[in-house]
Amino acid sequence: MDDDARIEAFYAREGRWKAEKSALRAILRDTDGIEEVWKWRAPCYTCAGGNTAMVAGYAERCGISFFKGVLLSDPEGMLVAPGPNSRAVRMMVFRDLADIAARETVLRRYITEAVELDRAGRRVVLPKDDIDLPEELVAALDADPALAEAFAALTPGRQRGYALTIAGAKQSATRYARIEKWTPRIFEGKGIHDR
Repeated sequence: MDDDARIEAFYAREGRWKAEKSALRAILRDTDGIEEVWKWRAPCYTCAGGNTAMVAGYAERCGISFFKGVLLSDPEGMLVAPGPNSRAVRMMVFRDLADIAARETVLRRYITEAVELDRAGRRVVLPKDDIDLPEELVAALDADPALAEAFAALTPGRQRGYALTIAGAKQSATRYARIEKWTPRIFEGKGIHDR
């Protein structure tokens, strides 16, 4: 199936946010410089080789996620981090079509600014050594030099994903079980969410 067919199928799916996601898609596609492509099992909106935005629907909200959202000016205070561990992405959240219509002018300004960031080649600079590894992961890496080498070869984002997932377990035994579960993927150079 080509990208266009997958994108059309994504927006044709029945569901709670079907109309809202289609409305957000129309706004993005109406923006000069935006290209609609298929990435990460969903439509992605890019400009000048940079990932600009994605449309998403969740249980209680839908919205547009901006990959470089922390770089956007947000005088209206409408951008939120999608989760507690989000560092770069910021999202503009909507509850229904009327909400999208009421804030469309502001949304278009944010999209235009995001496109300008991509055209300028701007990047989000994140600290390299800000990952706190859980003690069980440190012990596993110390005990297995090959695992330590494979973990060090992962991108900082993949390392962070493993650290957060492993540390999220309340019990030490569960943290060790998670390390054992994810070790083959670490050796493959994959992150938790990679296929």
